[in-house]
Amino acid sequence: MTAAQTLPAPAASRPAWYRRLRRRFVPDRLFRSTGARFGVIYAVLFGISAVALAAFLWWSTAGLLDRQTTTAINSDAQALGERYTEGGPAALVDAIDQRLINNVDDDAIYLLVGPDFQRIAGNLERWPAQVTMDVDWAELSIDRAGIKGRARVRNFDLPGNFHLLIGRDVEARNHLQAMLAGALLWAAGIAVALGSVGAWAVRGLFRVTLADVSAIATAIGAGDLTRRVRVSGHGDEFDQLGETINDMLDRIARLMDGVRQVSNAIAHDLRTPITRARARLEDAAMHAASREDLEAAIERAQADLDGVVAVFQALLRIAEIEAGARRSAFAPVDLAPLLGDLAELYEAAAEARGQVLRPDLPAAMPLYGDRDMIQQAIANLLDNALKFSPDGGQIELSATATADGFRIVVADHGPGIPEEDRTRATERFYRGEQARSTPGSGLGLALVQAVATLHGGVLTLEDNAPGLRAVLRLPRGETATPG
Repeated sequence: MTAAQTLPAPAASRPAWYRRLRRRFVPDRLFRSTGARFGVIYAVLFGISAVALAAFLWWSTAGLLDRQTTTAINSDAQALGERYTEGGPAALVDAIDQRLINNVDDDAIYLLVGPDFQRIAGNLERWPAQVTMDVDWAELSIDRAGIKGRARVRNFDLPGNFHLLIGRDVEARNHLQAMLAGALLWAAGIAVALGSVGAWAVRGLFRVTLADVSAIATAIGAGDLTRRVRVSGHGDEFDQLGETINDMLDRIARLMDGVRQVSNAIAHDLRTPITRARARLEDAAMHAASREDLEAAIERAQADLDGVVAVFQALLRIAEIEAGARRSAFAPVDLAPLLGDLAELYEAAAEARGQVLRPDLPAAMPLYGDRDMIQQAIANLLDNALKFSPDGGQIELSATATADGFRIVVADHGPGIPEEDRTRATERFYRGEQARSTPGSGLGLALVQAVATLHGGVLTLEDNAPGLRAVLRLPRGETATPG
């Protein structure tokens, strides 16, 4: 079967009679309504359930009566056949007479005839014309002592060319079946009514819920990011959908706030170095007394502009990480040698500042991730620790294994970050009061947070009493064996 054969035929290619009937009986607006379609599905399922229930009731009542009648006739025939075998026609006649006497319900039918089909015993006057020798079972009208009825009978051929007819009056059963059929018809009507009401209720529920979602989406599209989908609190699928949409809208609102904050921060933080570079170049152009003065001014302006370029590079790196583009570089890696190299590098930098870096690292740290990104994140934490630690201060770099990954800690004894500012410390360009007088762009912790999120980890800033303890938790990922 080709792909074209598996696809539904487009509306234009369907027969003209189908399109005419659909336009006449199914308005396009109703056909396009999801609520209407779900309502129809509900009504169809409800109808199928009602039909199945009615069929079961019929089988368990009228069908049970038929099976009981058949079983009674077969049992009677077996017993009478044994009497005939034992005592011949005379014994069979006695047995039939005895059964008729003991038949309290007066529903038993017997007729024994000889080879000439003349009545010998039983409660029927003559052999029914509808029962021929090639018919085993039959249902026919009978007349017993002037009373007409309906009977289900079975024909038996006996040795000696005798014929025996055994049956049961099923008139009561027919009345019961008629009553049951009427009740089922009424039940079918009620089921249709309830199914229609249920379909209308389902359609209304969908219309109300989806109308609210549609109105919220329209408002959001118009720029009102404060609107949210109403949640009933029942915890059903509609509530789950509403909560998911609200979470998405909250994230969009946060991202939009972040974009506005980044734009304001860029305009504020980059204006100073750009203005300073311009002023230096303008001052050198107007007042430089020698070529050396002019070159010095250009070099200072170039350093300012390099700082601006570094800020933009950091922003692009964070955006790239948050977009998940760096996941293509994930691979098995052992963090122990990486941390060892960083510890050796920063030990020298700390010693030059009169500080001490104390590493405490395990022998192996197998992890699945981006080696360069993790290295950049830990380097940023060490840079901050060195930058804010006092002369003679101590910096700690440690790592320990956890149940699902590793816990990397960089701790210092500097001024730290106040508790009320820690939640904002990972925002782009955020700088607390303690950091105003130190060089930097406020993007270091934002990059660490982005790297942690990219790897499914968490960055936590804690009080080191005094100082700051940055805890980076990273899961092992897809494999724990470095390649």
